Amino acid sequence: MRIVLQRVNEASVDVVDPATGEADPTFEKQSIGAGYVLLVGVCDDDGRDDVDWLARKIANLRVFEDADGRMNDSIAQHGGSILSISQFTLYGSVRHGNRPSFVAAGEPEHARRVWNAFNDALRAQGLEVKEGRFGAHMRVRLLNDGPVTLTIDTRE
Repeated sequence: MRIVLQRVNEASVDVVDPATGEADPTFEKQSIGAGYVLLVGVCDDDGRDDVDWLARKIANLRVFEDADGRMNDSIAQHGGSILSISQFTLYGSVRHGNRPSFVAAGEPEHARRVWNAFNDALRAQGLEVKEGRFGAHMRVRLLNDGPVTLTIDTRE
């Protein structure tokens, strides 16, 4: 699994209705205050071990400032939330040519299952998790805090 984690002051996601280009009325806009936006990519080799390791790692990352202004607190200590967005393009390769190749991205049904399991594993860590819609065209808005942006890959 591959994740881009951004520490945010606030974030939201809505889904675009392909017919109108406007917000899809069947999707309730999801918003969080301080916390993380997680862009989550899944490949076909990802499974339960990746899900569990990432959920523990993200729950315990110490990237929020403590009383002394040092990055020393976890998201739980800070009282933050998570906005999780599935993003197969994290496995895009631009090594050859100018059009990205996405052959390394997970097959959609596998990726959906792993992404859902990951979100559930974050919740099991005691975190509030809101989600985008898997496979949809989404508009993600965020106010990056810091900025603090990390990439986490279970293969590294």
